[in-house]
Amino acid sequence: QVQLVESGGGLVQAGGSLTLSCAASGRTFSRSTMSWFRQAPGKEREFVASVRWSSGITNYAVFMKGRFTISRDITKSTVYLQMNSLKAEDTAVYYCAATDIGTQYIYWGQGTQVTVSS
Repeated sequence: QVQLVESGGGLVQAGGSLTLSCAASGRTFSRSTMSWFRQAPGKEREFVASVRWSSGITNYAVFMKGRFTISRDITKSTVYLQMNSLKAEDTAVYYCAATDIGTQYIYWGQGTQVTVSS
């Protein structure tokens, strides 16, 4: 059974940094794209960043503007999201997702809350 467990969320002041982690287990992820999404109160879930598990190729939402960095550690089966220069509008629940490249099926984690105080 696939499990994606996020951690690292919390309360931070504007301008600060946080690193989110997503520990993945339950299958081989070599044919997966690992992603971070976020959902703010009253808004739809939106894409933040993704990384191809096998190649490490990354992709970012335009609004990131270089503030966030996604990475993966294959040896630890963990995906990270380094977030710098945080703004109040970054406040949201952040979700880790694993998309099977072949079937496009998406596995979701339970989410971790990030709150940025202004």
